[in-house]
Amino acid sequence: MNAKASVAGVPTYQLSSASEDISPFLVSFPLPVLDDLRARLANTRWPDAELVSDSSQGVQLAKIKELAAYWRDIYVPTRLEQRLNAFPQFRTSIFGLGVHFIHVRSKHEHALPIVLTHGWPGSVIEFLNVIELLTDPEAHGGTAEDAFHVVVPSLPGYGFSDKPQAVGWNTSRIANAWAVLMQRLGYDNWVAQGGDWGAAITTALAHLKPAGLVGIHLNLAFVFPKHTPPDLAPEEQRAENQLTWFKQNEFGYFLEQATRPQTISYGLADSPIAQAAWIYEKFHSWSDNSGDVEEAINRDELLDNISLYWLTGTAASSARMYWENHPVSFSSGRIEFPVAISVFPKEIYQAPKSWAMQTFPGLMYWNELSGGGHFAALEQPNVFAQELRGAFRGVR
Repeated sequence: MNAKASVAGVPTYQLSSASEDISPFLVSFPLPVLDDLRARLANTRWPDAELVSDSSQGVQLAKIKELAAYWRDIYVPTRLEQRLNAFPQFRTSIFGLGVHFIHVRSKHEHALPIVLTHGWPGSVIEFLNVIELLTDPEAHGGTAEDAFHVVVPSLPGYGFSDKPQAVGWNTSRIANAWAVLMQRLGYDNWVAQGGDWGAAITTALAHLKPAGLVGIHLNLAFVFPKHTPPDLAPEEQRAENQLTWFKQNEFGYFLEQATRPQTISYGLADSPIAQAAWIYEKFHSWSDNSGDVEEAINRDELLDNISLYWLTGTAASSARMYWENHPVSFSSGRIEFPVAISVFPKEIYQAPKSWAMQTFPGLMYWNELSGGGHFAALEQPNVFAQELRGAFRGVR
């Protein structure tokens, strides 16, 4: 990654072009880009405070000011570089687009390859704490038979993957790209996992059934009945209530990014505080906490994720994921394939098992957990790793 000056004199960066070779990659944020971030944080033009005592009008001013001060004065950006560079990273061109990914092989040669896919407003940062748990299970309460070779790609337009220069990068195309990636890495027997957009892409992989894929795991299952029966079981009614609440209280960001991603990106690309608040709101709302997001996710890890969006300038390109898949049909359709599902209690939508079995007749694993939310791998890394071990024992 190289720094360059834009026409307006604002420091930015560009990625070196990728080929179909698997090329090693290291993260290095240019100093002018980091200095620009601190200057923008110091010169923020703040809005008026909210008129309520809670977060019902959005991220509270005091909360975001505190986060901004920490980001500007205490948070060390080189921490993010070091965390990412602690793992082998690569880039390769697939369908003409450079894809960044982390690839860590287990010391156990017969480990099961797995591709882990993030969503929005997440990133590869979500999975950093589970990589060693999966690749070296013996050191973390598992056995050699539980080992995985781990592949963690950045979605197109996210992080250090290229920003698409033409439309067409929807979940189906990304699923096809992941199939190419796993084949290019030499894996002929592998599994896939995802939540959020990662769940949609992983489900698309199950529809695609590429060579070598033997099972999938979801921590957010988009399953719904074709016809809602008049008498719902308690867990089905819970799911219906969650959908209603989400559409009434949480859906604004989705519609904006699905219909006008370019418009929202001007503010997000120009103001690190706008980018931080846009992301922070979802980590606060969707994680397992009782009012303070840091009960669920460490502040530095929150800023690792936020910084990755800001420093790579991916506000617009990441938001376009919603536009590319709009209008969205959350019904994945019936899939005759081995599927495992883990349900975390503070997930935005908790699919009932009865609906999952209608969509996934090959359901091979189901477990409802006692803690964790939408960002399961980040919130509950040990539990998440245990879920993947249990989910895929039957397909090894």
